[in-house]
Amino acid sequence: MNASHSRRIALDLPRRIHVVGVGGPGMSSVALALVGMGHQVSGSDIRESVVLDHLRGAGVSISLGHDAALVHGCDAVTASPAIPADNVEVVAAQKKGIFLRRAEMLASVCAVKATIGIAGTHGKTTTSGLMVRVLEECGQEPSFIVGGDLFDEGTSARWGAGPWTIVEADESDGTHQHLPLSATILTNVDVDHLDHFADFDAIVESFRDYVLGIEGFAVLCLDDPGCRRVMEGLGADCRAQVITYGTTSDADVRFDEVVVKNGRTFFTVYLSAGEAVSVDTALRGRHNVANITAVIAMAHALGMPMDATVKAIRGFSGVGRRFQLMGRHGDITFVDDYGHLPREIEAVLRAARDSDEGWKRVVVVFQPNRFNRMSVLSSSYADCFQLADVTVITDIYASGTQRIDGVTGLLVVDAVRHAHPEADVRWAPSRDTLARFVAPILEPGDLCISMGCGDIETLPRELLDIFREAHGID
Repeated sequence: MNASHSRRIALDLPRRIHVVGVGGPGMSSVALALVGMGHQVSGSDIRESVVLDHLRGAGVSISLGHDAALVHGCDAVTASPAIPADNVEVVAAQKKGIFLRRAEMLASVCAVKATIGIAGTHGKTTTSGLMVRVLEECGQEPSFIVGGDLFDEGTSARWGAGPWTIVEADESDGTHQHLPLSATILTNVDVDHLDHFADFDAIVESFRDYVLGIEGFAVLCLDDPGCRRVMEGLGADCRAQVITYGTTSDADVRFDEVVVKNGRTFFTVYLSAGEAVSVDTALRGRHNVANITAVIAMAHALGMPMDATVKAIRGFSGVGRRFQLMGRHGDITFVDDYGHLPREIEAVLRAARDSDEGWKRVVVVFQPNRFNRMSVLSSSYADCFQLADVTVITDIYASGTQRIDGVTGLLVVDAVRHAHPEADVRWAPSRDTLARFVAPILEPGDLCISMGCGDIETLPRELLDIFREAHGID
């Protein structure tokens, strides 16, 4: 199990738990898992949302606004890292000695049963969803807590009757190092969250410590340079049984023969026992082929039947905001994607280009995220849009970070233009008028992809409304 010195609360008996900022994707999942375990759960947030309605339907008592009285009578209070330290509910809980950080509450949940952590800079949510679907098809009734809605489940979290929990081991605030885990998949290690980590070496070291805390299977991507650096430093202290996957001949589990046909991806996975498994999926891109291979490697290590595993993957419907089809108008296709880091953007655009659906142009509309991220990483976006015909970049979505003088989305525009003077890159600083800016750019046969982890997700609906209004369609 992954060792941790963080505080935990025993969840084997019914508890009264309050969640501050319960409408966020991370905290709503924790709340759903807690209420599913049989605990009395309440939560607070500042505005109504569809998420809050879902939580109410699941049995979570919701309060709008923050009030110190909400923590009275609670056994524990937890909050999103985005909640300010001076929040009245957090302060009141700390005075009572009942406050647990999100990582500590998540660790408390993970301690209840054997937990598989899905870690890595990219691909955690999709890989988690695949692992959940495979275990369900294999009759395991897993519990899960992930960072996005799984289409097959209709939710981001559930407490199941089976022996396994699947959880995203998020590195953004060091949560991954606090979780008691029985096994893990590590998809990749890339540069991000430099507000928490001093540099890339510190990120690698955190994941090395993470793997060293695993006593069961650790499935790592041999193709990824960051993962290889993690493996190089494990040494004799590693108690995990490391299983590698990728395209290289020395990987324990290897994928090859990738073919895209009729909107589906077909490939072969070669297991360490010499068994070849034919796989097909609705997911796009070689990055998702790698994610699926990781899940197959873990399922095989756990002794899950391969026929059920492949069936689950074949029917997997995906995850919200991962190359999600939002609609079509005429011959224009609208897709939304959560990708917000250079490798993610490049992988999504490669998946679009590898498609056999005959799109004439790819138009990407990107919303940079977090002022602190863009202050140090904006130049790393210089090459990731090369597969787009037109790139539109809007201003930065704060995600709770403080504005920094001189740091705007224009830094990304300038980086791309400097590296690729011939590229068609357009600066649309106003989010409020973004749809009106993008609509005239689009032509029949275009694929329009909105990308980012902020409010860019509503852009496809805004564009569809503009086109329908122009054509008198309600």
